[in-house]
This record gives sequence, C-alpha cells and structure tokens, in this order.
Amino acid sequence: MSEIAGATPHLLRRVNSGAVLDVMRASLAVTVSELMEATALTRATVISVCEDLMQRGWIRELENQRAFGGYQKGRPARRFELNERAGYVLGMDVGISKATVVVSDLRGKVLGRSSQPFASAEITAGERISVVDRTAVMALQKVGASPDSVLAVCAGIAAPVDRKGDVLVTQHFWRLFDVGLKAALRDLRGWTVLLENDANLAALGERWRGAAAGVDDVVVILASERLGSGVIDGGRLLHGCGGGAGELAFLDMVEGVGDTFGIAHLARTWAAEALAGRAKTLLREHASDGVEAEHVFAAAAAGDVVARRILERLAERMARVIAAVATIINPELVVIGGAVANSAGVLLEPIAMRLNEFTATPPKVAVSPLGDSIVTVGAVRCALDYVEKNTLDLELAPPAGAVTS
Repeated sequence: MSEIAGATPHLLRRVNSGAVLDVMRASLAVTVSELMEATALTRATVISVCEDLMQRGWIRELENQRAFGGYQKGRPARRFELNERAGYVLGMDVGISKATVVVSDLRGKVLGRSSQPFASAEITAGERISVVDRTAVMALQKVGASPDSVLAVCAGIAAPVDRKGDVLVTQHFWRLFDVGLKAALRDLRGWTVLLENDANLAALGERWRGAAAGVDDVVVILASERLGSGVIDGGRLLHGCGGGAGELAFLDMVEGVGDTFGIAHLARTWAAEALAGRAKTLLREHASDGVEAEHVFAAAAAGDVVARRILERLAERMARVIAAVATIINPELVVIGGAVANSAGVLLEPIAMRLNEFTATPPKVAVSPLGDSIVTVGAVRCALDYVEKNTLDLELAPPAGAVTS
C-alpha cells in the first residue's frame, strides 16, 4: 500500500486497519504473510493492526496447528479471521400488512427471523413502531442476541425514500410508512436505522445473492400485488431527487397495461372473472375459499385451458411492462421478484417471445431465487455496507457475562 502524502499516524492506522478488514471479510482465514501480500503492508504493521483489531473484538486469532501427520520447522504461521459474531445487523421488511425482521451476522448469514402482522393498514404510527420493535426483539431472542449487540438496522418500506432516508409523502399510501421509525428505534434501542424503499433493497439483494449477481445494469421488479422497481445503473443504486427513481406509476399510460397491479393480484382477479361465467376449469375447486395465484399456475401446469389463458394474458402484460422499463432505462437484465417469483418462471419464455414487439432494446429476463426474502436480503446488505464503512467508529458491546470497569 503506497504512502499517503501528509497523512497523520492516526489516519494511516485507520487506512491500514480498513485494508486488513477488507481482506478478512473476503476470506475465511488468513496468515500474516497473506495479509502482507494482499495489502502491501509490512509484517510489523500487519501484526500491529491485527493485535489492535483483536483487542477491539473485530477479529480473532485461530489456534496454531502443525501440518497433520508431518513435521514442520519453525513456529506455525499466525492465522486470523473475522469475528462474524462481533455484532449483528437487522434487515427489516415493513409492509402494509406485516413486519418481517431477520438477524444476520457480519458475513451476511441469516441466523434468525420473525414476522408479526399489523392489526390494519390504518393503525397509528405508534402502533406500527411497536409491532416492528416487538418483531425485532423476537428475532434477536431466537438467536440469543441482545439489542445492545445490534450494529445497524436497515428497514425497507413500500414508499419512495430519498438519499437522506426521508420518505416521499405525496400520496396517502406512502404517508402510512412515514412513522418516524428511525428516530423511534434510536430512542428505544439506541440503534442506527437506515430507511430504504423495498424495491431498491430488492435490487441490492438480487445483485448480491440472486439472479443479478455481478450484473451492473439491472432492474428488479417486485411483481406480486403491486408493481414497483429498483434500478441499478453502472453498479449504482438510483434514487432520483426525491427517492422516486424506479416508481412505475407511468404504467397507467402504457397501452395494454394501464395500472400497476401485479401478477398475484391480476391472476386472482382474472380467475374470479372466469369463474363468474360457465367455463369448465379446475379453478372451481378453490372457488369457495378464493382462487390465489398459485392455484392458477398449478391449474395451468395441469393443462387447464382457462388457467393457461390467464397466464398468456399475464405474460403479454409483463412483456409490455418490461419493454417500457427497458426503453427508458436500458438494463442488461430485468428480474421478476417477490413471493410470486416462485411460480413466475413459466412466464419467462412467452415474455421473451413478445419483447421484440414492444422495445428495440430487449433485456434478458429472469426470476428471483430469493422468494419473499428478497427485501430482507437487500436490507441485510445495506446494513452490512454501513457497518463495513464505519467499522472503526463503532464500539462493540461487551460479550455476555463480561466484567466492565
């Protein structure tokens, strides 16, 4: 690592510590020599940094072991690894009907999960915050972690959020999510809370661990009840000046679309319309309890003509939606995400066949493998990004049972 002109010793220590931590996060275990090679730091500097990071609790030294079954001259190499349980991050999906919270370690492994419903869409801000807080505590209890061990929280909501974390409240539905969650959880638990749009987090999660891994130009469309999208352009998540980048209200003006209802909503609606007539269909088996999207997909797979026609309508409509997005944004890939993605794979071929009719820049299309976890995966990634950027300014909670002076 080259010298930084005019750098103070304190700044150099921070830069060196950051470089070592970056290597640790990308590795399972590393030796001093491997850290020297990866960072271009001297042995003395690497050892000093590791000692400091161990003392602060961020990394740990592994027990030295001789080569199995043989003789090894000299002292065994010192090996270090990230202490992935030094603290935790929370990923939240705060929807209109329920809150879901996952607890992750510092390598992004989800350790616990909890969901709780809201009594109604129109509950007070205090009631909504109380449910979110209770859900988070329940998730932490499943892991055996204390609230004090949480280093960062990211909450995804179904409303536009700008770069500063402020909610765009120009519509009543969006205003329902402007409940002061960041300040409330800071006051209740001392947590740093990052607020983000759910579709934006879906895009982050998809690019991290989904079908868009490694893709720099991607749009992820949450497509279950209502359509919303997150946009990554050149590897950068787009917000727009008020957080509205990726909003799909313009679909009201797109021929053959006309609204932002999603696949699950339309499958349910069109199935109900079909059942109102005299058509012979397997969907009648579910008429008493209500036909859901999964019933339509299952019936289509069994050869049901009515269900297949519904899927054809869905495929053409989604082709128009994707083509509109592709014409405006020109991504390499569009991913269909949300709970409906588990069934939507059957739509990919008919969508791809229609795209050239509607746009001169057809993207590749995929369905997300993340299912209904897509938002919490992105929320965990967002919270980890905060921790990794601010590691050296964060103070870890003492381990349970530790004696503090």
